[in-house]
Amino acid sequence: MSPEPMTSAHPASPSGAPGDAYIHNIGYRHYDGPRLGRAYARRSLFSQSLRGSYGLGRSAKSKALPLLLLVAMCLPAAIMVAVTVVTKAQALPVGYSRYAVFLQAVIGLYLAAQAPQSVSRDLRFKSIPLYFSRPIERVDYVASKFAAMAAALFILTGIPLLILYIGALLAKLDFLDQTKGLAQGLVAVVLLSLLFAGIGLVVSAVTPRRGFGVAAVIAVLTIPYGAVSAVQNIAFIQGHESAVGWLGLFSPITLIDGVQSTFLGGSSSFPNGLAPTTGAGFVYLLVTLAVIVGCYALLMRRYRKAGL
Repeated sequence: MSPEPMTSAHPASPSGAPGDAYIHNIGYRHYDGPRLGRAYARRSLFSQSLRGSYGLGRSAKSKALPLLLLVAMCLPAAIMVAVTVVTKAQALPVGYSRYAVFLQAVIGLYLAAQAPQSVSRDLRFKSIPLYFSRPIERVDYVASKFAAMAAALFILTGIPLLILYIGALLAKLDFLDQTKGLAQGLVAVVLLSLLFAGIGLVVSAVTPRRGFGVAAVIAVLTIPYGAVSAVQNIAFIQGHESAVGWLGLFSPITLIDGVQSTFLGGSSSFPNGLAPTTGAGFVYLLVTLAVIVGCYALLMRRYRKAGL
């Protein structure tokens, strides 16, 4: 409809005394623009969440920690490359698929800082229903947040691998071996990113308080790892070497360690370098995928209860 011309104000009474009511016809214009729909809303939410994970579009204070942790992830890779080039070594000090396990503490700090930032504020300020004034549904919100957190972790863990790869080629190491190692390392960090993103978001979505979320994520990552490592060492000392591999199923980072050491050509961080058997490795992979799917399902359930 085309807009009608605005009529002049008509006083409710001929007296025109103060307090009289007026009726204004401001017309109506039908919206003829593009309707971008759910796909555009999902992309926008993903982009906004990913940018927020590195403080982009926010204050300088918000950028400091994620960028500092990104530098902390990349610096050891740069040092390893320099050592390899100078000493003319025949291999990198740390394999591609094991690099993320080697720097698990940095990854844990990043996840603890950014996962609550991604979801806690929406819960705390009860702004989630506002998202649904647009044509998106609960599954769009959960999928976008999950994908954005996983992408942020992949950037954090993938860039150092590229630094290692470029440095290895500059050191004139075998091209095919390094390319295969890079591919294996990228598979490892994809699994790690999905697993850690799911765990971090599930834990963070439990509470609207960001501080509680930070502490809870750190606890979920560190306490099981410490307990598993201690029990593995006890089992190894007592001669129960077969139990060492199975115990790694009970910690997120040892899950990834078991998968990468069994299938992706990496070395194990378990006592005495004991890697899981091939059969146990398949169990590690299945448990990892099950935890990822389970975290997604828990997020869907959590946001159904959050009034979505």
